[in-house]
Amino acid sequence: MRSGRTIIGIVAGVLALLMLFSALYQVQPEEVGVVLRLGRYVRTTEPGLRMKMPFIEQVQKVQVQRQLKEEFGFRTEEAAVRTTFSRGDFTAEAVMLTGDLNVAVVEWIVQYRVADPYQYLFKVRNLTDTFRAMNEAVMREVVGDRTVTEVLTVGRQGIETRVEERLRALTQQYEMGITIEQVVLQDVNPPDPVKPSWDEVNQAQQQR
Repeated sequence: MRSGRTIIGIVAGVLALLMLFSALYQVQPEEVGVVLRLGRYVRTTEPGLRMKMPFIEQVQKVQVQRQLKEEFGFRTEEAAVRTTFSRGDFTAEAVMLTGDLNVAVVEWIVQYRVADPYQYLFKVRNLTDTFRAMNEAVMREVVGDRTVTEVLTVGRQGIETRVEERLRALTQQYEMGITIEQVVLQDVNPPDPVKPSWDEVNQAQQQR
């Protein structure tokens, strides 16, 4: 009889430990925890050691302090003192038609943070793909309103500012849960076949 009670006690103790471990979770300082109960959102938790209902609640952790970024026209392979870039072909997302029907190759970075974890996770399906498509559409629209000379020379800051404004408005409109911090034109050039001619013209103008 005692052995039976002992076994029951051991099993109960093990189950209690399992319940405890499944109830505890850690949220790191740069994160928040988004708690789902049976697949539905119930609350957002701050950093620290937290508890949830065992087995019926799950936690998705979202980085809210870290600055995130998307790159267009290139990819960074290793960011260090000497940054290396991917050699893959990302030309399709960088080639833009200007307002005077010329072509420019525009590489840029968008830096952002998660402002609303609930919206970020649940309001927009495939958020990263949607956000990238939105970026390309906005950049093409803004570049298409300018001449190739503006795009390649004096108009860069204006392009960055206008793209930031449009992205902020669209991400708020579609409740994407992110805050746009900065748009940076990494590099802007004419297409390779005409680049030597463009450089010659540019140098001649500077020497006047």
